[in-house]
Amino acid sequence: MDFIDSKHELFDIWNKVKKGIRLTAEDGLKLLNTKDLLSLGYMANYIREQKHGDNTYFIVNQHINHTNVCVTRCKLCAFGVDKENDKAYTMSIDEIEERAKTAGFANISELHIVGGLNPELSFDFYLEMLKRLRTLLPSVHIKAFTAVEIDYFAEENNITFEQVLEKLKQAGLGSLPGGGAEVFSQRVRDRICPEKITGERWLEVHEAAHRIGMNSNATMLYGHIETYEERIDHFIKLRELQDRTGGFLAFIPLAFHPQNTELSSEQLMVTKTTGVEDLKMLAVARLMLDNFNHIKSYWVMVGPKIAQVSLRFGANDIDGTIIEEKITHAAGAETSQALSKSEIVKLIKDAGRKPIERDTLYNIVNQEF
Repeated sequence: MDFIDSKHELFDIWNKVKKGIRLTAEDGLKLLNTKDLLSLGYMANYIREQKHGDNTYFIVNQHINHTNVCVTRCKLCAFGVDKENDKAYTMSIDEIEERAKTAGFANISELHIVGGLNPELSFDFYLEMLKRLRTLLPSVHIKAFTAVEIDYFAEENNITFEQVLEKLKQAGLGSLPGGGAEVFSQRVRDRICPEKITGERWLEVHEAAHRIGMNSNATMLYGHIETYEERIDHFIKLRELQDRTGGFLAFIPLAFHPQNTELSSEQLMVTKTTGVEDLKMLAVARLMLDNFNHIKSYWVMVGPKIAQVSLRFGANDIDGTIIEEKITHAAGAETSQALSKSEIVKLIKDAGRKPIERDTLYNIVNQEF
């Protein structure tokens, strides 16, 4: 007997899920509006286990946020500052190299590097940084630069972003993270990040990366001023690009943290997402993004406990050790800035899942835990 019976509001969607029929925008809205979180989780878990069984992935990685100076002062961001700000900082290549050297002792497999749009840093700075990091840690994958940064490099140097990507790849860049997507709706972007590239431009940068054989991740920042319709539109645009290229490795829903951002002081008074909303977003992502293999629960934003529960709501990846994440913590994240490998393994095991240490491209590093 099915957990979801014929009288349930989600029964028709459940039939599609079982038969592998792609869900529509209308289906997605119905999922986001349902109050039956357990049935939603049941469907998402069904797909998760079809794809991955109990396998749950994590990575030993290091985040480096090399500068918080940014010319694009988005209302959604608590990290970026003007260069005159007392909290402004910019790391030298020597300092970045030293940070990476320390991380190397922890046997990391990935460096994750993103920062502000700092006009005082030349494109040659980034090329030299990549070359030196590649020499220092030749076996470590470098995942760096959001689509916003790629577009900025192109504009500042009067070259195409395709040329930017080729130069960065030659210098040692392995893949792109998914940041900067926010919500693709122009209505939303005009309100929360009017100076940032459009959603269409974000998609174009990632499609170009996929064309040159470079993988990337995809994200959505949710829980601010966007509507459910705009969330579903975002999912469908990602799904369509993945149909064309197959270049996305994972999707990561990012729960908005309003503290210290301009959105927290507006009349709208945006507040933090709830655990129900976080689990719902992960489950709907699994169901709508049928061509994405991996759905990642980013413990820094939702917290380790919700991340753990999410392993029964569609997520099959719990991200990684992180080590000194600054961007979300600038917006009031109360999670720690790192988790040890043993802590992550325990989270996964206690959820009844099997921990798999991976690299950036989801090659297995270790599964003997």
